[in-house]
Amino acid sequence: MGHFRSFVDGITFFFQGLRWVARTPRWWLFGLIPALIVSVLYAVALYFLGTNAGGLAEWATPFADGWGQAARNTLRTLVGLLIVGIGLVLSVVTFTAVTLIVGDPFYEKLSEKVEESYGEVPGGHEVPLWKSIPRSVRDSLITLGYVLLFTIPLFFLGFVPVIGQTVVPVLGALVSGFFLTVELTTLAMERRGMARKNRFAVLRGNKAAALGFGGLLFLVFLVPLGAVVAMPAAVAGGTIMVRTRLVSA
Repeated sequence: MGHFRSFVDGITFFFQGLRWVARTPRWWLFGLIPALIVSVLYAVALYFLGTNAGGLAEWATPFADGWGQAARNTLRTLVGLLIVGIGLVLSVVTFTAVTLIVGDPFYEKLSEKVEESYGEVPGGHEVPLWKSIPRSVRDSLITLGYVLLFTIPLFFLGFVPVIGQTVVPVLGALVSGFFLTVELTTLAMERRGMARKNRFAVLRGNKAAALGFGGLLFLVFLVPLGAVVAMPAAVAGGTIMVRTRLVSA
């Protein structure tokens, strides 16, 4: 029951962030700018992936050239769907990291404003932009490695009858959601001088809350333009979560 309560609490942090940006719409608009830029780039990339999925599937399965037409087409259709599916999942998971990197000054300021509304802003751990961006890129690539470690096997399991249509999508959403929480709590945790290993440790210790917060966001981000509209609220919610639940201010 305690884990369920923590899971629900995690969900509520997104709504707290949503309420915060609703009360300060100029900061919501401010936070939309990087998300809009990145969303356009991702839309173009996904369009080209979708239109070239058949060719990529053919390139990836040269061994099927000698098969019968029905078997060859079936295999390449499945591989094409696999390519598009992996691309879609990765776009959802990496969108947050890329948007935070591109919009670092925007979201840093937004996160600070959220902290100000709750009291004193933690200080003493500021890092120059020329240092923080390379560090953010490195940490995001490491996080992406973890995402692939889990999501690729899960995607293949998705072709298993029954389990693939029931258990696997839920597990996939939770795994992806956890790593979304990792990204969205980074700003507030780094403000407190916490390195990547420390941040992961804190979130593993609050796994149910992290899954609730990120799992809901994963579903929201799947909705067209959902990631763009919800990104400022997600940053605000992640900041509130760190301040009021994960670590002391």
